[in-house]
Amino acid sequence: MLTYQIHLIRHGLTAANRDGRYIGATDLPLSPEGRQALKHRREQTSYPEVQALFTSPLLRCRQTAALLYPGREATPVEELREYDFGVFEGKTAAELDGRPDYVAWISGRMAPPGGEETRAFTERLCLGLHKIVREMMARSVTSAAAVLHGGALMTLLHACALPRRQMLEWTADDGCGYTIRVTPSLYQRSGIVEVVGALPRADAEEDS
Repeated sequence: MLTYQIHLIRHGLTAANRDGRYIGATDLPLSPEGRQALKHRREQTSYPEVQALFTSPLLRCRQTAALLYPGREATPVEELREYDFGVFEGKTAAELDGRPDYVAWISGRMAPPGGEETRAFTERLCLGLHKIVREMMARSVTSAAAVLHGGALMTLLHACALPRRQMLEWTADDGCGYTIRVTPSLYQRSGIVEVVGALPRADAEEDS
């Protein structure tokens, strides 16, 4: 049975990530240490060869894709953008502590003022995945990588991946992620994909 593999990879470190700031819609570059860490990870571990490369349109993801897959053209997928934190954008949890609207957001009762509803975010990400799968099928591509954001990665896998896990259990470090398998009959019937491994792999794993 024909299946498709997509390697979902979190972008590298930004200065705001290092400082613990909520950064979604803000288009930040990788930090110098983030770029260096990705280069080191690529040298020490193995990222799978792919036939196609997709990415969030935001700079930090495009830069990560270029570092991990140099020379390969990446197709931006608008729906893979990170969550929009609204008025919380650029702030830390400590800076927001005690604000009633922040407490309501982290307890799941409302979206950030000016930000994105969780359900809309999830639906957008699922649409982005669907676009990737549809393009892979149209181009007869069976292996691809997609560079996206940490929150987007967790939300997407929580929504549609087997095995079922709590969202925070899908956390990935910078430059890391998961390989999913798309079986057309299962995916077209229920929108479900299967997680089959973590990324990147040590060279010893690659050879085993």
